[in-house]
Amino acid sequence: MLDALTVAVSVAALALAAWCGYAAFRDQSTKDWHFIGMAVVTFLVLVQLIVGIVQLTRGEKAEEGATIFVAYLLGALCAVPIAGFMSLAERSRWGSATVAAGAVVLAVLEVRLYDIWTVG
Repeated sequence: MLDALTVAVSVAALALAAWCGYAAFRDQSTKDWHFIGMAVVTFLVLVQLIVGIVQLTRGEKAEEGATIFVAYLLGALCAVPIAGFMSLAERSRWGSATVAAGAVVLAVLEVRLYDIWTVG
């Protein structure tokens, strides 16, 4: 797994969490700019999914198993978009809080992905 990509996804997810958390603090719902940020984070996670699958097909091995690694990659890919769709249903500050929580979940999933790939 590319460490730089994992760090980039984690930093982007935490920046999105801070941004949407600040919007929730200011009693604002998610705006178009927030959805652009979610798209950027989701794109980074999609790149990570592709890189992870390519590395597995090239013969590299995740320490805790390929199945759990791919499952975590798919979960990471779904975390922010699901939170984004939920924020569309809740057009209050709680929608922004939902996206912030989803981004924090993504950052935690990234730490776990790193552990699955490297720690045996």
